[in-house]
Amino acid sequence: MTPHPLGLSSIGDDIDKRLAQLGAAVIETEANAVAALKSRINSYFVTACKYMLACTGRIVILGMGKSGHIGAKIAATLASTGTPAFFVHPGEASHGDLGMITEKDVVLALSNSGETEEICVLLPLIKRLGIPLIALTSEPQSTLGKAADIHIDISVEKEACPLGLAPTASTTATLAMGDALAIALLEARGFTAEDFARSHPGGRLGRRLLLRINDIMHTGEEIPIVTDEVSLSSALLEMTRKGLGMTAIVNKQNCVAGIFTDGDLRRTLDREINIHTTPITQVMTIHYKTMSPDLLAAEALQMMQRYRINALLIVDQSQHLIGALNMHDLLRAGVL
Repeated sequence: MTPHPLGLSSIGDDIDKRLAQLGAAVIETEANAVAALKSRINSYFVTACKYMLACTGRIVILGMGKSGHIGAKIAATLASTGTPAFFVHPGEASHGDLGMITEKDVVLALSNSGETEEICVLLPLIKRLGIPLIALTSEPQSTLGKAADIHIDISVEKEACPLGLAPTASTTATLAMGDALAIALLEARGFTAEDFARSHPGGRLGRRLLLRINDIMHTGEEIPIVTDEVSLSSALLEMTRKGLGMTAIVNKQNCVAGIFTDGDLRRTLDREINIHTTPITQVMTIHYKTMSPDLLAAEALQMMQRYRINALLIVDQSQHLIGALNMHDLLRAGVL
């Protein structure tokens, strides 16, 4: 009988336990590799940050194979946190893409061994440009390590792969060091949450941090509005026409006097009043909530959730009604 590759005689609870042990061992190995990087946040790291802060062009990331995948992610993290960056495949660079690198750039090269042929062949050309070269390798005396202006050690004690072949702990360490560089630069640049949102306008965070009430509120003829002289029935007709589940009540100066919502209607019907003869001022809510149009849509959501309401009136500084907003508007805008 062929032995089980995990050294188990049968498949069952034992294999579950063994698989969990293997997974935990990988996490422990990689966690130790990342923890060891803390002592390498030194003067070389600081100088590398200063080179990138002083860069008037972009940070160009180079890496082959698994290091290339990590490099692409580091480039994306840098770019999204205020440091312009892009990834260049070293194999393509030697066939024309090197023209993407300019004299204003800084090169960040990733190679665990420091001997990646596709990167090493580019070193004389990078040097000819006279631009800073930062290397992340495990071998400071490698070809890349010695050619670099700054070398950052990303060596690991061992790979998480039991064969010691698949890049695992080493790529995790490289990624963590790239994140350390990106976040240090973010802080140094004074990069804010709103800056981050501007580079992520399509994401939920971008919508929450950039979208303002005046971007999505109903205006003009779309606003459900009646004067404080009408009856309840007239207010109900306006609510039906506009479909926002409420109507604003304004005085002759177009200042908000109150609001009447679906909830108010349910409470009113319990009182068995005549909707045709009852003035709207008798049943409207006078303790209403309003907001300014230049506030964030996310702030409108917070207010609605806090007070358990589904609609808001939008007013200017003089309390003149200029817009209306309900929970469905926030849902359609992706704020909710």
